[in-house]
Amino acid sequence: MDIGEWLRGLGLQSYEQTFHDHGIDLEVLPHLTVDDLKEIGVQAVGHRRKILDAIGLLPTDLTAARAPASAERRQLTLMFVDLVGSTELSRRLDPEELREIMRAYQNTVAGEIARLQGHVAKFLGDGVLAYFGWPRASEDAAERAVRAGLAVAAAVRHVGQRWRCVGGTYRHRHRPCRGGRSARQRRSERGSSDRGDA
Repeated sequence: MDIGEWLRGLGLQSYEQTFHDHGIDLEVLPHLTVDDLKEIGVQAVGHRRKILDAIGLLPTDLTAARAPASAERRQLTLMFVDLVGSTELSRRLDPEELREIMRAYQNTVAGEIARLQGHVAKFLGDGVLAYFGWPRASEDAAERAVRAGLAVAAAVRHVGQRWRCVGGTYRHRHRPCRGGRSARQRRSERGSSDRGDA
């Protein structure tokens, strides 16, 4: 394994040339700090966090990791998370509101996956692809993937509760709403129309 392969495995191949230009290889990698990453131009906090977390997972003997005696076959557990109803949501929301909701959703999903030692491989629209048992093999990767799936479902429910529908569009509960009917008004109108009063 070389530094380029390592970065590609994290989905951060755009930094490959930067790492080469600054002489960062697998021997230097374990000694990088947040300040080092800022200095070479890794500005995104999420990217720095991913790099530092992955550095923490590196084997202590990197020479063995670079030159394995023979190929090793290991189990890898994949998890794909998809947001149900996102197409309908995209039709009803302003792009800015949808972007905020999707960002909150993706951050929540990624946080739960990382908490259970998974690795987010890709964000694919409203989907998230994650690996368990990579880059370090583990006996309980499948179990952690299942636990992560359950934790994601619960956490995303909480994200949804932070938003509410007002006048047909979603607003964050901690932000003032602009116009529209309240949920109570809509329920009252629905009840009236069900009884035939309207």
